[in-house]
Amino acid sequence: MKINWGVGITALYLGFVAMILLLVSMSIGQKIDLVTEHYYEEEIGFQDKIDKKERSAALTDPVKWQVTTREISIVFPGSVQEADLTGEINLYCPSNDKNDRKFKISAQNHTQIIPVSNIPEGSYHLQIDWKNKDQAYWTEDVIVISHK
Repeated sequence: MKINWGVGITALYLGFVAMILLLVSMSIGQKIDLVTEHYYEEEIGFQDKIDKKERSAALTDPVKWQVTTREISIVFPGSVQEADLTGEINLYCPSNDKNDRKFKISAQNHTQIIPVSNIPEGSYHLQIDWKNKDQAYWTEDVIVISHK
């Protein structure tokens, strides 16, 4: 059986259309997680975040943390009065927003312990947004939580 030009061009065109429809249907089902649901509102306050990072970098005794298989231990500077220490600790999971966690800062002896038994394993952005009296600070790093 001999195929003429018209049939070949039609088959090529239909194959192309089928491929495009397949790619569109696959992209519709793709899950896309934003860093935050309030992206544009937070973008407006980005300069405040830069200022907080600079204040954190200027500290002689910065915030320190240690991750073990049981807990995340966050140590705040000794020069900070615990009564004046407020803020929030965020664990942001880039691969799945359902794994994100938020904790209020409630340090005892300048240390806050976060148990990791109910936090899924994976890579997280540890974001510490804390305040000492009227000075705000921002500290962040990437940590890996493993239960092994």
